[in-house]
Amino acid sequence: MSDLRYLEDVITLQFDVDKCTGCGQCALVCPHGVFVMDGNRAKVVDRGACMECGACALNCAFGAIDVKSGVGCAAAIIASYFRRGDVSCGPDDTGGSTGVCC
Repeated sequence: MSDLRYLEDVITLQFDVDKCTGCGQCALVCPHGVFVMDGNRAKVVDRGACMECGACALNCAFGAIDVKSGVGCAAAIIASYFRRGDVSCGPDDTGGSTGVCC
């Protein structure tokens, strides 16, 4: 599990354990240890550490994972780098802000 925290209780990550085949790709590609293998199935152990990068969903060939990548802190941090400004959860990457999210 990760010590990194993002936006607790608003993460878009959805995991359907019934569709999981136990291939382990989600646990392998997740940079923050959100998934672990529990026997022959994956298990979400730290949902709040999800940065919504989408690696897990892109690598799940069975559709067990859905996440809206490009939202949340990961997108805000990347957009702020290119804007050379503060991190914000604006509607776009031109500096519009609905508040600080990270």
